[in-house]
Amino acid sequence: MSGTNQRIDGKRLWDSLMAMAEIGATPKGGVRRLTLTDVDKDGRARFRGWCETLDLKVRVDAMGNMFARREGRDPTRLPVLMGSHLDSQPTGGKFDGALGVIAGLEVMRTLHELNIQTEAPVELINWTDEEGSRFGRSLMGSGVWAGVYPQDAAYGWADIDGVTVSDALDRIGAKGEHPAKPFPADAYFELHIEQGPILEREGKQVGVVTGAQAQVWWDAVVTGQDAHAGTTPPSARKDALLTAARIIALVDEMMRAHGDDGRGTVGWLQVVNASRNVVPGEVRFSVEFRHPETAAIEAIAAAFPQRAAEIANANRTPLDLKELFLLPHQPFDPGCVGIVREASARLGYTTRDIISGAGHDAVYVARSVPTAMIFTPCKDGLSHNEAESIEPEEAEAGTQVLFQAVLARANRVI
Repeated sequence: MSGTNQRIDGKRLWDSLMAMAEIGATPKGGVRRLTLTDVDKDGRARFRGWCETLDLKVRVDAMGNMFARREGRDPTRLPVLMGSHLDSQPTGGKFDGALGVIAGLEVMRTLHELNIQTEAPVELINWTDEEGSRFGRSLMGSGVWAGVYPQDAAYGWADIDGVTVSDALDRIGAKGEHPAKPFPADAYFELHIEQGPILEREGKQVGVVTGAQAQVWWDAVVTGQDAHAGTTPPSARKDALLTAARIIALVDEMMRAHGDDGRGTVGWLQVVNASRNVVPGEVRFSVEFRHPETAAIEAIAAAFPQRAAEIANANRTPLDLKELFLLPHQPFDPGCVGIVREASARLGYTTRDIISGAGHDAVYVARSVPTAMIFTPCKDGLSHNEAESIEPEEAEAGTQVLFQAVLARANRVI
């Protein structure tokens, strides 16, 4: 490792990651820190306390997105942003999202410790509800901020218990006074675990993320007819679960038609009023496809509803398919990507360019702010799982690259 004597503190970084992982810790070693719950409130409070210890000015917007600002030497310069999220999946790991936030905190601590005053201000962001596991819309906080989701609509989304986003924000005191909308910024950098096996498989220390995959998501409802399992013959059945199963098989078929670039998943399914001796009358499930090319996702988005409807009609079980969003491939800013690549090279890390297979807040931020991402390897490519794992030196390497990239951008000559 070479290129700079301005070093982040790897042990402090790791200790802070473990301290955040105590909040919502699960018996299997992961975290359950669902957005806008009491556990999330505790994580937010710890994050705020750490920021205020560094005299960062923390503000919160109407979606609960948290912004911690460190002023620069030149008050006319636009801020350089960095961040990620602290919320998790129901059985999530310690590092998904949290690494980017705590790494950003370590950048702030290092600037403070080394008494470095950047030319431009630097801001660290904790985005609300990146995961989408509670209210059904991933990238919610950054999506409202970017104008993808109307705020009033987002406020009305509810979890399975009927609690709305607005009520949840109010209940934990996370609904801030600042508007949730873009503001002028010079750049945005986000550090994240890869959530895939490529970097580990190839022995690379850093992924230089050049963009994110295209995606399309649906909510599906199949309506059949509840009927007695013992007395209803095949000719009289309107089995909603059978239809759902055949549509799920279609998702797998369409995914595999695109080879290893294809992604198709049904990650959530509910049999309404389920009983072991009742033919299911209603089934609800999610559908998503992803691909590096926008054209491929657009083709899937055009073909899947028709093919799924044909299955449903053949089973005499109407299908209601609601498209939640279609995201085109999002390329990241060449200048910011170049800074990440140069920082990695200067530090002597092995790298490879990579497309993000997962959605990240950076995808929406990139619509209005020049953006780049940094990936670190994760063991066996495993994520959204309590066994998710990275090594301390991997976290340190990614954070050192983040530090160098933010410092370079904040001090660039303009």
